Amino acid sequence: MAAVALIMGNMIGSGVFLLPASLAPFGWNSVIAWALTIAGALVLAAVLARLTREVPQSGGATSFVGTAFGKLAEFLIAWGYLISIPLGSAVLAISAVSYASRLAPVFGAGAAAPMISALVLIAIITLVNFRGVRAAGGVQIVTLLIKLVPLVLVVILAARALTTGEAQIAPFEPAAISGSKVAGAAALTLFAVLGFECASIAAARVENPTVNVPRATMIGTALAGLLYLLVSSAITLLLPPATVAASPAPFATFVATFWDAGPAQFVALFAVVSCIGALNGWLMVGGEMTRDMAARGELPAWLAATDARGTPRRAILATALATALFLLLNASRSMQGIFDYLLLLSTSTALWFYLGFAFAAIKLGVARMLAAIGAIYSLWTLWGAGIEASGLSVVLMVLGLPLWWWARRTRARGTQGIEGGLASL
Repeated sequence: MAAVALIMGNMIGSGVFLLPASLAPFGWNSVIAWALTIAGALVLAAVLARLTREVPQSGGATSFVGTAFGKLAEFLIAWGYLISIPLGSAVLAISAVSYASRLAPVFGAGAAAPMISALVLIAIITLVNFRGVRAAGGVQIVTLLIKLVPLVLVVILAARALTTGEAQIAPFEPAAISGSKVAGAAALTLFAVLGFECASIAAARVENPTVNVPRATMIGTALAGLLYLLVSSAITLLLPPATVAASPAPFATFVATFWDAGPAQFVALFAVVSCIGALNGWLMVGGEMTRDMAARGELPAWLAATDARGTPRRAILATALATALFLLLNASRSMQGIFDYLLLLSTSTALWFYLGFAFAAIKLGVARMLAAIGAIYSLWTLWGAGIEASGLSVVLMVLGLPLWWWARRTRARGTQGIEGGLASL
């Protein structure tokens, strides 16, 4: 249950709540993109599940790449994915503030208020994670149950509106469908399904991982994907595109249109909780992954330290500080601008991880057909993200190499020192 909650909780964050505004101009292209994205995520999830069962000695999701292609390739893929976590967490923080501004305009007033509010939120969630995996996991389960409420509500309202004739689905126009538009929309929708790999990333914290991780990965991905397809398609196709694109809170706008403005305020509150829950889960995953990489000698050793309860506080703090840094570097953009830019960059950096374990599965002879489909899908989505985001993601991956060399050199010196001391005895 906890592993499924981690996957669904990390998947259902800001993406489904704010993406309709970004996807509104794409129309039916976005619906096709959702279908392809969910199918691609399920294929990649199946490959990851097979790898977890058949190559358990690797120890974790990024280790599959190391088993197939060596330690340097493993580090580059792991570092790229690690960078995607604070990038995505920054999106979650600004999304929470965006929805909170509908409840209390003070959160969105002026240029400084949204940024300060997002930074305070990051600090609070960091303190929650400092209390340990059990506390963070409890928050994840509770927030998942809360965030499902507005999703189910939108599905019910959409069904009622279509049944009563209150709304009609936007007409499907084949001439408006474009491969480039579908690819561009898919690069955005993929952000919403990032997280299906979380149970595998945190496999060391999951009981009986060879059984529970694959099961949780497939169940969590399928359930979240179905909700995404129904909910996002309803908002995109039942409301005027201009209305959705201009809304800071598309879910609340949908509920206000097909029900009442009063309940719409509660939907905004649920959306804030959803973003907070996903931010909590991603900080937990980022801390665990940072600790694991440091313990393997891929990052400075001091990041591997844990407290008496086994909580990697230094690693969690490093993830939180990186999240704050990415927010501050984009402070000059609008809230929607920060969301769109960091979303594409986070998606691009994570895609290299998906591409990496897909190629690893092909080399290791695990689910080769599915892995080939997953690799093609990942390359297609990288193209859809655009040269700027995909190119910058490669730059961010390469920037991690000095840390890797430093960590390896420091560990080698420490090993030589120990061996020299033993030899002198």
